[in-house]
Amino acid sequence: MKKTVVLGVTGGIAAFKSAQLCSNLIKKGYDVEVIMTKNATEFISPLTFESLTKHNVMVSTFEKVADRSVKHISIAKRADIFVIVPASANVIAKVVHGIADDMLTTTFLAATCKKLIAPAMNTNMYENPVTKRNIKECIALGYEIVAPEVGYLACGDNGKGKLADIDFIEERIESLLQEENLLKGKKVLVTAGPTQEALDPVRFITNHSSGKMGYEIARAARNMGADVTLISGPVALDAPADVHMIPIISANDMFTAVKENYKDMDIIIKAAAVGDYRPQIIAENKIKKQGDTLEIKFVKNPDILAYLGEHKKEHQVICGFAMETQNLIENAKEKLMKKNCDMIIANNLKVEGAGFQTDTNVATIIKKDTIETLDKMSKYDLGKTILHHICDIMDEKKGASKC
Repeated sequence: MKKTVVLGVTGGIAAFKSAQLCSNLIKKGYDVEVIMTKNATEFISPLTFESLTKHNVMVSTFEKVADRSVKHISIAKRADIFVIVPASANVIAKVVHGIADDMLTTTFLAATCKKLIAPAMNTNMYENPVTKRNIKECIALGYEIVAPEVGYLACGDNGKGKLADIDFIEERIESLLQEENLLKGKKVLVTAGPTQEALDPVRFITNHSSGKMGYEIARAARNMGADVTLISGPVALDAPADVHMIPIISANDMFTAVKENYKDMDIIIKAAAVGDYRPQIIAENKIKKQGDTLEIKFVKNPDILAYLGEHKKEHQVICGFAMETQNLIENAKEKLMKKNCDMIIANNLKVEGAGFQTDTNVATIIKKDTIETLDKMSKYDLGKTILHHICDIMDEKKGASKC
């Protein structure tokens, strides 16, 4: 059965490029339904898309249809993916805030499928803090964003705002469609972010973790159909949509949350940067200055990954992370065996593009019998890669149980 792509086209000079995207998708066997805003019809004729798709192009919410169905609802139900290419700043603002005042935004709001948005606009409009905030909220809602490119724009400016390459957008669409049910029915637990250990009512010790890696893994797992639980330390990130969030503060908090949730999970990914030690005593009042030095005694925090390894169920796959500054492979391999993990993701803090606070990572995937070093990639793409490797491990376990 053909998969249905709903293609939304908004007003802008890049609208003509969506016709090429439409043609490419049809050639690959997809059924494409096109919805245009009224402004988009000023840049490209609906007849172009009707000739390509053999479907009527929808513009008005109240167009008469032969079968008397509620058109925006019926199309929303059939859609396997809804893409807006190009997406204007106006339409992005509407879909973020639930404004449904035309056929495109009404159908988008009614659709429950995967959604992809490819912005294209003037540089200053794209860089405006309001647009930046709206795009950030789109990501939090679970929409895939294909960022625009830097280049010469129709307005004469040179900067970021040019529609991303059509071939790249097409690849992202196909990737999302292929991944749709890969983890359907699976329960995934992800830990993310730092932990904080109180010294007194004012101060705490922590680390530089931003939580980005764990959040992107959770988002990728959700996009692949999994039921995701995210246990997160304090971060400045929006929770991914449709993910069960459990906020925690300290390492003991995280240990408690993991113990309460791990038993029913199929996949557990420990991406959090958990503090190894905590102060033995938390002062009741603010510690005042007292001489040139201050001595605080620390005690060891529970080893959450070791606990999971010791209590691992037969069907479970456990993946840990190893952040190192030296002897990366040796230390990661030792951690894999010692903690009874199925896989370790190792990265060196000193490698450019890897580590804390970045949007990218450079990782080595270590299993019991294989080591694979990956190129620098976005943390979302690394999250998908990790999950694909985990799927391979699950298949191997399934095969072994059959034998």
